[in-house]
Amino acid sequence: MDAVDPSPLRHFVVAKRSITSIFDQLLDFVKDGSAFVDEAWRGEELGQVAVEEQSLEMQSCETKLWTIRDVLLRRHMKVAFFGRTSNGKSTVINAMLRDRVLPSGIGHTTNCFLRVEGTDGDEAYLTTEASNERKSVKTVNQLAHALHMVPTLDSGSLLKVFWPKSRCALLRDDLVLMDSPGTDVTLELDSWIDKFCLDADVFVLVGNAESTLMNTEKLFFHKVSERISKPNIFILHNRWDASVSEPEYVDEGVRKQHLDRCVSFLAEELKVVSLDEAPGRIFFVSAKEVLSSRMQRAQGMPETGGALAEGFHERLREFQMFERTFEMFPCLKCSAKLGFKGAVSNSDP
Repeated sequence: MDAVDPSPLRHFVVAKRSITSIFDQLLDFVKDGSAFVDEAWRGEELGQVAVEEQSLEMQSCETKLWTIRDVLLRRHMKVAFFGRTSNGKSTVINAMLRDRVLPSGIGHTTNCFLRVEGTDGDEAYLTTEASNERKSVKTVNQLAHALHMVPTLDSGSLLKVFWPKSRCALLRDDLVLMDSPGTDVTLELDSWIDKFCLDADVFVLVGNAESTLMNTEKLFFHKVSERISKPNIFILHNRWDASVSEPEYVDEGVRKQHLDRCVSFLAEELKVVSLDEAPGRIFFVSAKEVLSSRMQRAQGMPETGGALAEGFHERLREFQMFERTFEMFPCLKCSAKLGFKGAVSNSDP
């Protein structure tokens, strides 16, 4: 296999600029076409050579093109994390950041949307929608933790966390991570899509080892697909370390059961990837273990110094492969054929 560019994300902006010019031309064509079809439906000069449904379809197409164009104009690549309460979305992001930054724990903890992006400075800080005043990142629990005595932000609010790029390699190439409240906390799915998700390049659905995909989670992505276009989705089965306590069930096919259901959802229900490509979008991990081991290493201690379950290194490699997908995003189609998973090192830099 040929050597892989160590940071394909750097080509992301260049590619977007080229595609933007194509979408500008498409928009001009569709706008003219939409106006013509609308006139043909309403007007009397041409006779009724079009119907209302065709006019509405053209308008819908124009709206989608505008949305995609807005995404292309944005410099960074945005990744939105979704899943039910307590599946570990915030812990996954913390593991990627290599520190306990976002509120996490048992039960409903994330009270609002949290956006994490890189800063060139050495100090982490946060801002709110109401003010650009820099606050200590330590106040994130007070502002965004659902169990705090006086939470100041609701589920429709956005909190921006700026994390030093020097402490997370993924953030060096304009990657933005978006955390969210659980999909079972609020019914305002449409407003979520409009306010926070229309411009996401990638979606990460975080599930867990103890349960299968639920209709609430599926419904969200069906809505994204209908409102925008086929989304790029990755699925994490988090808390996979729980499988160690029941090896007989795992050996009998629990992992395969989870994998088959997710493959069916991605390839047959949403039709966002082929049956052959779908398994490469699904990972079995323990974000809590990865975070613990990385924090141990940062303190100069052995990465297995904590209470890590049997099979930890295999789950760590899965998490590394998941992270690598972001770096490989601009060339996912070709990398799937090249088998990029095998190119990931066993080390954890």
